[in-house]
Amino acid sequence: MSERAAAVTDPRRPEPHGLVLLASAVIVHDVAQQRVLLLRRGPGAKFGQGLWDLPCGKNESSEPITTTAVRELREETGLAVDPVDLRVVHVIHGARGVEAPTGFLSVVFATNRWHGEPVNLEPAKHSCVAWADTRSIPNGFVSSTRDVLLAYLDGTATMTLDGWPDEPHDT
Repeated sequence: MSERAAAVTDPRRPEPHGLVLLASAVIVHDVAQQRVLLLRRGPGAKFGQGLWDLPCGKNESSEPITTTAVRELREETGLAVDPVDLRVVHVIHGARGVEAPTGFLSVVFATNRWHGEPVNLEPAKHSCVAWADTRSIPNGFVSSTRDVLLAYLDGTATMTLDGWPDEPHDT
């Protein structure tokens, strides 16, 4: 019997209060042009309206996290990336989020290989898709995303704890 099934059928084990949302984000880094791809969240976004963000999204059941990253990048920007060209560069563990009252874990990947030209394929969620110069990353980001991007660009922090009391922000 699985541990989850045991938790449901064994009255001595408490029922979990909720599951942690799994998500991915992708830093598309054009090294030659010194730029990264960003999205500006639009008025129809569930959170962070008007703020910059990375292409990102929620994991679907029975989907590897690399598939989530590839799917979300294509759904939002039209860019195609091979999962083998993704490398994990950061992990964000949030205590809570708009769609994650029991917390979220976001795996941030980076790639410098893709196919296609970026377009805004979700205009109801994003007001624009744009390249940003890596030497002048704009302000006004979704919580922790700018710090993650800057950490990637300077090769520092690999994990962010967001919203946890008494925990360091980056490690």
